Amino acid sequence: MLNENEREIIEKTVQFVKRTLAGAEGGHDWFHTQRVWNNAKLIAGSEDVNPFVVELAALLHDIADAKFHDGNEAIGAETTGRFLKSLNVSEDIVGHVVHIVRNMSFRKQLDGVVFSSPEMLVVQDADRLDAIGAVGIGRAFSFGGFKNRAMYDPDIKPETNITGETYRNSNAPTINHFYEKLLLLKDMMNTETAKKIAANRHLVMERFLDDFLDEWHGLK
Repeated sequence: MLNENEREIIEKTVQFVKRTLAGAEGGHDWFHTQRVWNNAKLIAGSEDVNPFVVELAALLHDIADAKFHDGNEAIGAETTGRFLKSLNVSEDIVGHVVHIVRNMSFRKQLDGVVFSSPEMLVVQDADRLDAIGAVGIGRAFSFGGFKNRAMYDPDIKPETNITGETYRNSNAPTINHFYEKLLLLKDMMNTETAKKIAANRHLVMERFLDDFLDEWHGLK
């Protein structure tokens, strides 16, 4: 349960994120952040975590995604730190949230995680849940369209041993993204709550891919 001061900081953070992400690509906009925030609160209810840290990290996790800032991997954490300090958030909370924002991404895990905490695992699951299922399908094609990528090319095969570097530099068709990341996320969930939700969302993607490929090849 958050105290009155924490609730006020959360509300100011919501307004900051809404302003900052106005006009963002549809898969990484305020509504994505809102869904992750809601997921995180749901998961945190079953975990022994600091809910204030969880909510702040969920709200700020995509405040400056490297994908939209010339690959700058530091800008999200730096923006988070400056904002929270401007609200006089305690140093230990700021440090914890900054570490989560810096280390929770899929590509960071491919490179090798150097920080973890129960709060980070909750926010990581919350973010990954929004990458799969029906919304995840929509987000994948939204980003693919934003980057002017092909939907599918049978001659371009998915990477089977993707690394942080190949993930960062990939311009592959959107369908490849399912095999290189999205279908892997079900088995990468940390919490029991997220694992249960992910199981159904995973099936949604599998059914979609079966239908997509059948239609592509004229089998339906």
